[in-house]
Amino acid sequence: MVNKVKMARVQADLTQQQLADKTGVTRQTISLIEKGAYNPSLKLCLDICYALNRTLDDLFWVDGKDDQ
Repeated sequence: MVNKVKMARVQADLTQQQLADKTGVTRQTISLIEKGAYNPSLKLCLDICYALNRTLDDLFWVDGKDDQ
């Protein structure tokens, strides 16, 4: 499954470091989020959405059908 955060970041022409700087976290945190190894807080989710000009649904909605 392609990570929606990574896809949006690449489309916005941002590096992990640039997104990290915009959201006040480390590059490693962005990397872990993109790998699905870290569940960000709601505040961080919103900060990422604002930085990438996307909605929570665009980036973080998980459809139960996707898990099958």
